[in-house]
Amino acid sequence: MEGTVSDVLVCDLAYKGQFDELKARVLADKSLATKTDQDQRTALHWACSAGHANIADFLLGLGVPVSNKDDAGWTPLHIAASAGRDDIVKALIAKGAQVNAVNQNGCSPLHYAASKNRHEIAVMLLSSGANPDATDGLHSTPLHRAAAKGNLKMIQILLQHRASTNIQDNEGNTPLHLSCDEERIDEAKLLVEQGASIYIENKEDKTPLQVAKGGLGAVLRRLVES
Repeated sequence: MEGTVSDVLVCDLAYKGQFDELKARVLADKSLATKTDQDQRTALHWACSAGHANIADFLLGLGVPVSNKDDAGWTPLHIAASAGRDDIVKALIAKGAQVNAVNQNGCSPLHYAASKNRHEIAVMLLSSGANPDATDGLHSTPLHRAAAKGNLKMIQILLQHRASTNIQDNEGNTPLHLSCDEERIDEAKLLVEQGASIYIENKEDKTPLQVAKGGLGAVLRRLVES
C-alpha cells in the first residue's frame, strides 16, 4: 500500500476521497465502516481530516460511532474542528458528537477552533454546549489560545459566550497576560473592558501591566481608572 496514510484500505480511501470505491466496499461488508487502523482511527476520522463531507455523511448515515477516539484521544470532531471542516463539524454535532470530549493533551475541539481562528466552528461548538472555560493539560482555556494568537474576533466570540477572563494557566498567566506579552493592543483592551484584571500576578509575580510592552500598560491603566 505505497503512498497510503493508513494500513486499512477503507481508511485510506476515505482520506483520498475515493467515495465510489469506499461505498461499494462498505456496503458489501458493513464491518469496514467501523474498522480501526494502526492509529485507532476509523474511516470517519480520515474523512474529517481530508474534508470529504460526502464520505463523512455516508458513514454517519450508516450510524457509525461519532465520538470514538484514536490512540491520541482525538475524536472525529477534534480533527474536523482543527482542520476547519465547517460542514463536517455541523454534521457531527447533528449526530450527537461530544463537544466537550478531550484528547490526551486535555484539549477539547474548541481549543483547536480557538487557536486556529475557526470562527464558524467555534460558534457551532459553543451553541451546542461546548464549555468556553475548558482547561487543557497546561490549564489553558480557549480564551488563552485566542489571546496568545491575537485572534480578536475569536476573543469576541468566546466572551459573547461567557468565557471567564481571569482563569490562570500553569504559569499563572491569564489571557490578558498573554495579550500584553505579545503587545496585542486591541485584544488587551477588549479583555480589560470585559472584566480582565490588571492586578493578577503570574508565577513570576508579574501583573499584566508588568509584562506589557511599549505604552500598552498605560493604556490599560487608563481604561481601568476611567
